Amino acid sequence: MLYHLLYPLREYFFAFNVFRYITFRSAYAMVTALAICFIFGPRLIRWLRSVQIGQRIRAEVPSGHRAKEGTPTMGGILIIAAILVPTLLWSNLANPYVQLAVVVTVWTGLIGFFDDYLRVVKKTQKGLVGRYKLLGQFVFGAALGVFLFVHPLAREGATQSVVPFLKDHYIEWGVLYIPFVIFIIMGASNAVNLTDGLDGLAAGAAAFSFFAFAALAYLSGHRNFASYLNIPYLPGCGELTVYCMSVVGASLGFLWYNTHPAQIFMGDTGSLALGGALGTVAILLKKELLLVIIGGIFVAEALSVILQVGSFKLTGKRIFNMAPFHHHFELMGWSEEKVVVRFWIIAALLALLSISTLKLQ
Repeated sequence: MLYHLLYPLREYFFAFNVFRYITFRSAYAMVTALAICFIFGPRLIRWLRSVQIGQRIRAEVPSGHRAKEGTPTMGGILIIAAILVPTLLWSNLANPYVQLAVVVTVWTGLIGFFDDYLRVVKKTQKGLVGRYKLLGQFVFGAALGVFLFVHPLAREGATQSVVPFLKDHYIEWGVLYIPFVIFIIMGASNAVNLTDGLDGLAAGAAAFSFFAFAALAYLSGHRNFASYLNIPYLPGCGELTVYCMSVVGASLGFLWYNTHPAQIFMGDTGSLALGGALGTVAILLKKELLLVIIGGIFVAEALSVILQVGSFKLTGKRIFNMAPFHHHFELMGWSEEKVVVRFWIIAALLALLSISTLKLQ
């Protein structure tokens, strides 16, 4: 909005030319997201407490989590607001990459909201039935896949994925591109959701992941940098930098209140929105395979659940003390803070590794 209102005024006052630069708008998008969290975070926490919208702790989690019963949840409302408002203020709203990113944030956020609402407000046992949650993710993934297949944003390689570490290597999905997109959206959404089990874990890991994607979006959308690094040039995708930095600011701002002991939880409202956004950004940047590295923490958490369930059904034995495997380390005697900070360190290293692939190929 500010871009559209103020950038045209450069003809009358040269200082408005600064709105031309993605780096400027991305920085202020992050600052705006932080400001929204700092201003409205305490108000939201007080309101959630006043209406008694508190987290219900599952019986099967480690006993130390019992004290968290009743902590305000549905904090994902704050995260989504802190993503959307800066994006709408500072980005080019005519850009299709931004439009799709906004749509996925709202769509997956609504799925999570309905789940949280049914569980903590209406007090239903399991919230939104799992198959309906998956159906909502499937519908968006299918719609996105069909849209990108029929109306590709990039002139070349519309149904291709870049292979990390290898120069000029791509996977051509063809008609399998649509189910591939569905898999990425559903996988990313649920992976972040599974990771959201310790104070600050999902928010911190998401901040590192989206920072890496912000760098990749900027480089992929800059003709000279893309040519120098020998990566696909995607005209217009640079605007995703503004969106990604909004997510970084929203995640860090929420983390201010979500660090141990958490004053508020993001709930499915936040985790599904962050996961859906992470998958969508990877798809739009043709970095779906690199998502395995950038979002390595989320991938590992999801795999731990798959392996645990598969092993128990096949052999009757468990691989981990508990899954997702952040609980495994808790039961080994690690404090919650130690698990979270060490996972953050890994997430930071994976983000750096993902960016380094640009020079290693």
